[in-house]
Amino acid sequence: MAVLFPPGSGPRITVKSGWPVTHALDRYDALLLLLPAGSQPGPRLPCAGHWKALHRRGTSDHGSVRAATLDNKQQCLAVIGYCRAGADAFEQLRVAGLFAQKLFAERPQCRRIAMVIEAPKAARGRLQEALCSAVLAQAFALPSEKKPPAKPPARLAAIDLFGECQLDLKRLAVTADATNLVRHLTALPPNRLDAAGYRRVIAQLARHHGMRARWYDERKLEKLGAGAFLAVSRSNPRRDAGIMHLSWRPRGRGAAARADVALVGKGVLFDTGGVNLKPHRSMLDMHTDMSGSAVALAAITALARLKAPLAVDAWLAITENAIGPAAYRPQEIIRALDGTTIQVIHSDAEGRMILADTLALAARSRPQLMVDFATLTGACVYSLTERMSGVFANDDALREAFVKAGRDSGERLWPFPLPEDYDTDIESPVADVAQCAVDGKGDHILAARFLQRFLPKEQRWVHVDLSSATRRGGLAHVNTEITGFGPRFTLAALLDQDLTR
Repeated sequence: MAVLFPPGSGPRITVKSGWPVTHALDRYDALLLLLPAGSQPGPRLPCAGHWKALHRRGTSDHGSVRAATLDNKQQCLAVIGYCRAGADAFEQLRVAGLFAQKLFAERPQCRRIAMVIEAPKAARGRLQEALCSAVLAQAFALPSEKKPPAKPPARLAAIDLFGECQLDLKRLAVTADATNLVRHLTALPPNRLDAAGYRRVIAQLARHHGMRARWYDERKLEKLGAGAFLAVSRSNPRRDAGIMHLSWRPRGRGAAARADVALVGKGVLFDTGGVNLKPHRSMLDMHTDMSGSAVALAAITALARLKAPLAVDAWLAITENAIGPAAYRPQEIIRALDGTTIQVIHSDAEGRMILADTLALAARSRPQLMVDFATLTGACVYSLTERMSGVFANDDALREAFVKAGRDSGERLWPFPLPEDYDTDIESPVADVAQCAVDGKGDHILAARFLQRFLPKEQRWVHVDLSSATRRGGLAHVNTEITGFGPRFTLAALLDQDLTR
């Protein structure tokens, strides 16, 4: 049976000064050597002749990776690869992912590895981070319902980084864990990660990391007037949907302190499309429609683990979009939590319905910045494919800051406009706003315009349409279809830039 809570901590990462010596290779299952494109191995490497021979076996072009076995007691695997000077963060991660694929294809039972990066000092830290992140991602096993083997497979236990290191190892490990948490939760089958199971996972994370948790069940939401959320949840077979509020406050900030940032996530645990039922291919992987909530959860957990000097809230909208006699229908008029009336056009536009009430609820506490994450529209996928995700903001500088965070982290974001005149496409003759347009043109922009209505005009806000949550063949350093996209750029945005003023 798939385990709801992800596996424990990953391998230990240690920095070793100097270079590995020949006899020390007997302690390793593999040694990874990353070089600038067009260069060749230096003479200080152990078994230098073997490395030179491996280098001559192919080209030293950007992205070229190959492996051979060294003639030592451990039969250590030698993996060599090349990355061009000046490669951006995404390309560094992609090349690092090729390393990790080669490593685990050749040595799936690898327990201890060494890494050497021969690169200029200015680039070495970024390449070390990319290579470690790739190995941590591909060593992580997604949940499986298969019968376990008689002998459990060996797990990677240690990574030794040789040479001068400028990495924040704690942040590296926490970021990798956050990415893997998103992957784990998103991969869980919907009969395992139901609303009750998700609440247990969240509560356990909150206890472990000093976060406060409050659950708004359907009764509380009804008293609050959250009609948009409840319209979606009312067809669920169990009355277990709701909104989870998590809060992290650093030392010296009281529990009632205003949040510097509020993270909001769409947590649709399975999306049938409702009355406007999805076809088979479109519905098949709709257990992944909760990945926005997983990103918000992983990000606040990571910030708590890092003892970040930020007061952070997370609001997770958790429900299914089921089909049944009580399912909400096109042409219903729904009143949202802030009093806005919504003309329902399409029951498969449920994400913006539950986010409308969640954003309005989160905005009541007046956070300095709000960021929401959602697998919201197919239009964003059609615009960008799954290689990038879309970002919107009601402040130009804020939007550019998130684009920069995506560029710096390797989780790429593309900015979309948010012009006021698009509102004419979601005008309603019978309500304050139409849920969506009848056709699908520009739906990612219309969805963002719809969501913005449920925030105060002065509220600084970013919306991320997670078109990169899944991609066949993986993305960058992650080789599974479920990519875990989101925590890297979020942590880069919140920790490396001052966005809360």
